[in-house]
Amino acid sequence: MSLSEEPIAPTPTTQQDTPSGFEETKPASTSMQEFHQLYQKLLVITLVLTGIIFISVWIFYSLNIALNYLIGACTGVVYLKMLAKDVEQLGAEKNRLSKNRFALFIGLIILATQWHDLHVMPIFLGFLTYKATLLVYTVQTAFLPDS
Repeated sequence: MSLSEEPIAPTPTTQQDTPSGFEETKPASTSMQEFHQLYQKLLVITLVLTGIIFISVWIFYSLNIALNYLIGACTGVVYLKMLAKDVEQLGAEKNRLSKNRFALFIGLIILATQWHDLHVMPIFLGFLTYKATLLVYTVQTAFLPDS
């Protein structure tokens, strides 16, 4: 043990010293561009699924049931837009997601139960179309990772 005045050279850090997840940090603008591309892709898939399911329900059931489905699907698209807006503001302006989106869904279900011409099940299934979009996107990225 020496008390000399020699400077101690810093030891070089190794790969294991860097915190995981920070090796390839991307600029925020690139991340936001990727987010907007993902959002646009999910929106297109949702609209395509909505059109296909609407026409199928109209053919196999009736126009009234298909329109009920369409009401739910349109509400699901609005919900998806609200969710994307919340996620976009996350970090910069907010620390957590708001729960205002759920009021949209609850209001839709209350409207469907009170209005005699509306059917709850097609509206609810229409609302869940955005969930089907997430399944389609997940399967698509699992089997076709380059697209």
